[in-house]
Amino acid sequence: MGTTGTPAYDAHADWYEGFISGGGDYLRRVHATVADLLGAGEGPCLDICCGTGAHASVPAGLGWTPVGVDLSGGQLRHARGRLPVLRGDAGVLPVADASLPAAMCVLASTDLPDYPAVLREVARVLRPGGRFVHLGVHPCFVGAFADWSQYPRVVVDARYADRSRSFDSWNASGVRVRVGAWHLPLADLINATVGVGLRLVRVVEAGPGGVPDLFGLLALRDR
Repeated sequence: MGTTGTPAYDAHADWYEGFISGGGDYLRRVHATVADLLGAGEGPCLDICCGTGAHASVPAGLGWTPVGVDLSGGQLRHARGRLPVLRGDAGVLPVADASLPAAMCVLASTDLPDYPAVLREVARVLRPGGRFVHLGVHPCFVGAFADWSQYPRVVVDARYADRSRSFDSWNASGVRVRVGAWHLPLADLINATVGVGLRLVRVVEAGPGGVPDLFGLLALRDR
């Protein structure tokens, strides 16, 4: 999806299109949380690491004009029917400085080996007053370090501190056993966001029960 010369999803694009399209309640929760954070607006909203374009309907439904960027040509083949797209690296966005009123990155941060670099690009391309929405798996409770196989009991182990890429997952039929995931601990994510000059406005934890599986934030570029 970005910040790597070899798009991990190219070999899995057709499978992922079916997987994410059948997301059911999970995808509905993702979209509801993104909509709540993003809010209504006008103008382009850059969908960073847009993948197959599965989330484009959210900004469109709020009045924005979604535009996607992704490194994976296989993913973009599916996305083109849902929104205008650019092929490019999330760490070097093909967008002019201070040109966008909104951007979002949804369920993609774990696909990126250097998410702080992406956040620096977000701060660069947003105009003053522009808003950024991050929505991803909850970094405290979802990852190679977390076992959900006995839910509602969730076991988190010491690998939480491991920031390297891992293909380990309790779910043998999920995405991560195919493409892996990089882990960015919660403190790193928050510090990276404010460290690039974005102002944190709101954070959200969401899940089907007592343990949240999604974490989102809204941040603004003030100047």
